[in-house]
Amino acid sequence: MPDLFGEIAPGVAEVVPFDGGARAYSYAVPSALKEVLQVGQLVRVPLGGRTSIGVVWKYPAEPPPSAKLRSIISLEHEQPVMTPDCCKLAEWMSGYYGCGLNSVLETVLPAAVRKGVRPVLRRLLTLIAPPDAEVLEKLRKKAPRQAQVIDYLSGQKEPADRSKMVEGLGVAQQAVDALIKAGTVKEDASVLWRVAYDDPYAEGETVAAAGHTLNPEQVAAVTSATQTLDSKAFRAHLLHGVTGSGKTEVYVALIRKVVAEGGSAIFLVPEVALTPQTVGRLRSRLADLGAKVVVWHSHLSAGERFDAWMAMSLGQARVVVGARSAVFAPLPNLRLIVVDEEHEPSFKQGETPMYHGRDVAVMRASILGAACVLGSATPSLESWKNATSGRYVLDVMAKRVDDRPMPAFRIVDMRREILHSKGQHILSRELTDGIRARLERREQSILFLNRRGHSRSLVCPDCGEAVQCKRCSVSLTLHRTDDTARCHLCNHQERAPVLCPSCRSPKVRWKGYGTQKVEETIAQLFPRARVARIDADTMGKKDLFRKVLSDFRAGKYDMLLGTQMIAKGLDFPRVTLVGIIDADLSLQLPDFRAAERTFQLLTQVAGRAGRGDLEGVVVVQSFQPASDPIQFAKRLDFHGFAAAELEKRAEFGYPPERHLIRHVFRGRNAEKVNFVADAWVKELERLHPGLCEIRGPAPCPFEKVQDQHRVHIWYLVTGVKSLLSVLLPLRVKILGDEEVIDVIDVDAQDCA
Repeated sequence: MPDLFGEIAPGVAEVVPFDGGARAYSYAVPSALKEVLQVGQLVRVPLGGRTSIGVVWKYPAEPPPSAKLRSIISLEHEQPVMTPDCCKLAEWMSGYYGCGLNSVLETVLPAAVRKGVRPVLRRLLTLIAPPDAEVLEKLRKKAPRQAQVIDYLSGQKEPADRSKMVEGLGVAQQAVDALIKAGTVKEDASVLWRVAYDDPYAEGETVAAAGHTLNPEQVAAVTSATQTLDSKAFRAHLLHGVTGSGKTEVYVALIRKVVAEGGSAIFLVPEVALTPQTVGRLRSRLADLGAKVVVWHSHLSAGERFDAWMAMSLGQARVVVGARSAVFAPLPNLRLIVVDEEHEPSFKQGETPMYHGRDVAVMRASILGAACVLGSATPSLESWKNATSGRYVLDVMAKRVDDRPMPAFRIVDMRREILHSKGQHILSRELTDGIRARLERREQSILFLNRRGHSRSLVCPDCGEAVQCKRCSVSLTLHRTDDTARCHLCNHQERAPVLCPSCRSPKVRWKGYGTQKVEETIAQLFPRARVARIDADTMGKKDLFRKVLSDFRAGKYDMLLGTQMIAKGLDFPRVTLVGIIDADLSLQLPDFRAAERTFQLLTQVAGRAGRGDLEGVVVVQSFQPASDPIQFAKRLDFHGFAAAELEKRAEFGYPPERHLIRHVFRGRNAEKVNFVADAWVKELERLHPGLCEIRGPAPCPFEKVQDQHRVHIWYLVTGVKSLLSVLLPLRVKILGDEEVIDVIDVDAQDCA
């Protein structure tokens, strides 16, 4: 490969090519790059018989012993696409989650960046030395076009886009060049942001720029985190504030402080659905500081992601709001990372690398010596234990803003309700009466059911057959909107059967209910009510979720019916009733975290009620009203629930007592999958007896998904890296069957 830069300098750099496997390679640095090369830049390098784009990982680096190094070919971007701390973070992720650097980089960097796409630059003009009146008058006669440019720029509060100005005024480029040469006008290059980043993403969600006067608990929380920011040392804070206590105002106050001091901040939310409200609030509160807020979420196009990434790396954007992948934003001088609703399972990535956004946020803050604030009304037990043991700083906000009362809890025993019901038993009498009263008073209600579709299973009374998906071990769900039966695991769908597929009996009956059936029931009971249903079936169009929430807040709907998409973080002042239908649903899952998830869900959904001036009521329909999660949620007693649940976890050694590493084996041949998993465990125990506690192999709760039979093994350990240092080399040596795929999930959240 020819050296495009001439003589090779003695410098050596380590580069991680995107298609070069899971490691860094050493390259000689050309003399032309010796002074400009930086960690995090994209370079083109020779790799085998081809060229590849990669990231400068370490520079300067130690040359490998007795090796003749090939040279870096070219520099793709002068601006680094990764910050040095992100490179360290990627190395930590590779080691902790047991995956290659290349898979980490695929997660960290947008595809367009990895392909070496160059940013579109716009040239910005600023008037820096306006001539006096006499000179300007002469210029109007001799060079009227230059005078026209000066007049235009003198009326602009912000730098003007050169191309737009030239086109709009109809002046020649030479007139602008002459003013730049004379020192009258200054020209700067800037990444061209697409309209997507300047549009009001939170349109209809705007809030007053002035903000609210913080109450004593909010002041105490801000003061606590401010001490960490001022110390320039890492510390993680757990902000445990009840729903409606004003945690967002604390986040905004801290972000304002960071931005005012020239720093940057990341704000992570668990769902893109929560982004409009958050962005609207931040943009309003940061407008006076001139801080640009980037939105980072899965609905962005590849080009939009690229533009946003480059704008952040150049420091043009100082705050980013987004889901878990926003934790990798290349913001310079990053001083604060906020993780709102830190307990949410959606912060855990479901594919390799299976990282947890909250834990990665804490680690990145640790690398930087920055502050990390984790907020929740129902913290994860992992974070709660870290806070109560002193690893995190615990900041508590126990009251709602303006001392608004917490909602009143009413628990309805659905076993008794069914005995007294006359036909319809989806909505209890108490919930029905509550909805009717709100409609009469023109107040709003929210109904929550974490199951979409119409009916959840088809059962034949003659042969007892329950119609299952042909590819997965789950029942098909009826969707009345198009009269199909669908699998919610693999998305298989077919016409809803009218005869039993096994015995051809016409007596088949659909059992159970989802959001579609609840919507039908509401329409029958309250035909004049304006109802919006929010679930994965209705929210397919881009920005539709935002529009529905805006319309609901504006009073265009009386009722919001939805799944977990509406369960957290949303603030509707006119909602005075929240109905939780089938509150036991998550308790039925075969997961040791079922009680924790149920308590969190009930508390979060209940927190949507009574957030304005009107008092709220929560009606919880349950077939297990005496269960711990429901009783603790009724009393809004997180401390009591956490103490009881942690005691149970300690008894069995479950997280947070120890780390859980889940090892899943899957393949089309069930016998082979079982054989490989059994052989793996036997070999592991033979070679490393007593290494850790092993549970399994056992069939996964969803034993078959998309024609793949699944078996899992649990490793319960106190140290992750010590176990992976044994598992990963042994895995490469033993597990080579192409028909059986195995995946290691560190700190697993999904056990199904």
